[in-house]
Formats: sequence, C-alpha cells, structure tokens
Amino acid sequence: MASQDAVVGVYLNWGGTNRSMTQMEVAYRYAGPPTESAMRAIDNMREVYGIRRVSLSEKDQVVRVEYDASRFKEPVVANLLRKAGLDVLDRLALA
Repeated sequence: MASQDAVVGVYLNWGGTNRSMTQMEVAYRYAGPPTESAMRAIDNMREVYGIRRVSLSEKDQVVRVEYDASRFKEPVVANLLRKAGLDVLDRLALA
C-alpha cells in the first residue's frame, strides 16, 4: 500500500451479511480553474457508487476524493475527474 494514501477500514453488516470496505482518500493537483460544466460534472461524481466525497481547493488547485477502494482503484478516480473535465496533473502525497 502506498504511503501517500489515507486508509480507513469499515466493517458493515448489510442485510445479515458482513461486508468490509476500505475507504481511501486521494488528492490531485489540477491545471486552471474548472469550467462551470466541469464543476457540475464533478458534483455529479458523488452519485457514483463508491465515491464518498469530492472537495476542491481552487486557491491551491487541489481536488481531494474519498472513495471505496473495494469498488475501484485510484486510476479510476483520476479518470472520472478527467471525464468530468478537470485537467488532472499529478497525484499528491497526503500527510
């Protein structure tokens, strides 16, 4: 596991079946301010099953995403952001 990922394990009991999920957080630097349509698409990412939270810091040009790693891997998160119209530059190490 990469040291730059924040990991939280969650154990659920869903319908009598125990399921575990691994919550991850990843941050990316992006180029330029997002367009209005990109902001709407990024907001809609929350509807993707497994995406828990998306937050942008326009001042620092950083986007942070919390997601369920049992659903998909980090490159999928980056691709979702790119498809939304955000110009993702590089992944950042989380402290």
